[in-house]
Amino acid sequence: MAHIERKKDLDHISYLLGIFPAVAILGKRQCGKTTIAKEFQYNHYFDLESPRDLAALDQPQLALEDLEGLIIIDEIQRKPDLFPLLRHLVDTLPSQRYLILGSASRDLIRQSSETLAGRIGYFNLGGFRIDDVGSKTLPRLWLRGGLPRSFLSPSDEESAVWRENYITTFLERDLPQLGISIASNTLRRFWTMLGHYHAQIINYSELARNFGISDMTARKYIDLLEGTFMLRLLQPWYTNIGKRLVKRPKLYLTDSGIFHSLIGVGRREELMRHNKLGASWEGFALECVTRSIGKRNEEVFFWSTHSGAEVDLFWQHQGKNWAAEFKYMEAPKKSLSMQSALEDLDLSHLWVVYPGSRKYRIADKITVLPLSSIADPWSYITS
Repeated sequence: MAHIERKKDLDHISYLLGIFPAVAILGKRQCGKTTIAKEFQYNHYFDLESPRDLAALDQPQLALEDLEGLIIIDEIQRKPDLFPLLRHLVDTLPSQRYLILGSASRDLIRQSSETLAGRIGYFNLGGFRIDDVGSKTLPRLWLRGGLPRSFLSPSDEESAVWRENYITTFLERDLPQLGISIASNTLRRFWTMLGHYHAQIINYSELARNFGISDMTARKYIDLLEGTFMLRLLQPWYTNIGKRLVKRPKLYLTDSGIFHSLIGVGRREELMRHNKLGASWEGFALECVTRSIGKRNEEVFFWSTHSGAEVDLFWQHQGKNWAAEFKYMEAPKKSLSMQSALEDLDLSHLWVVYPGSRKYRIADKITVLPLSSIADPWSYITS
């Protein structure tokens, strides 16, 4: 498989390693955590899916306390009892640094934050970025998603086969290893149903009713998929403007390739005539832009009023408000919704991100921007 350098991700992890004695790289299975960790000059590597390495850490203090330099521990969610020991080691052995990799975000963060507070930095690794693979491959990145093996497959057909097997392995092997005992066919049907709610405001009662389960069970399944990086729940932004605001989150499948597999799309021609084409573009562009602006999940929002005004992505930076709209159309134009968002949210700028190739202004603070041009969005603030 070809090697693609992921410079932005490497630079950010290097920055965190310069601050913290331990850094956690979190992300879904097969997103490249191990590959990127091994780009660093490490001294020791433990893979907790390897019976040999797992056995070596049966007596973890004896195994780790005499080591020096950078130590990588992969799939650490399989041995959560290591966290208290890691706190002791980083406090008493300044010659040690740790890169810990995990695929179960919520539990991993809770376990580590309780014992390694102030000693650990977190980095969420997604799939390939646009600037990793080049803007000319944007259609392939959208269709296949950013998981390296899917994106780098020799053909769309082989990529689709790989993703189908990825979904099966995730449900039948990975989740049971995390102690989750939901029947794989049940969760697959639920996950597939969520694909049809992609880019929509979530209604737990409707989801539960359509699937024949309780609201609590629906929330449990969604929490599980969100906690393993398969879903994003984008929260609404609240502001007191005297208008009725939507207060429920929007649901997105985080990887466009996995989303396309779940709705039965394997080729670009199928995507172009699918009724979820616009939703697919919105979710894909949202993930690309969110990573480009460098904001954590809890720092980005959407905004929507019951009268119909909305923006797909809202964030704050350097004391100012910014927003983006995602439009799958040839030449986006200014709308009343955009003007309302500008005024009600006091936006410094609004970007309308689309699949075209030309950047142009449609108002003083509104710029239409090709998705292929988002590598450095801040350059557009004063352009």
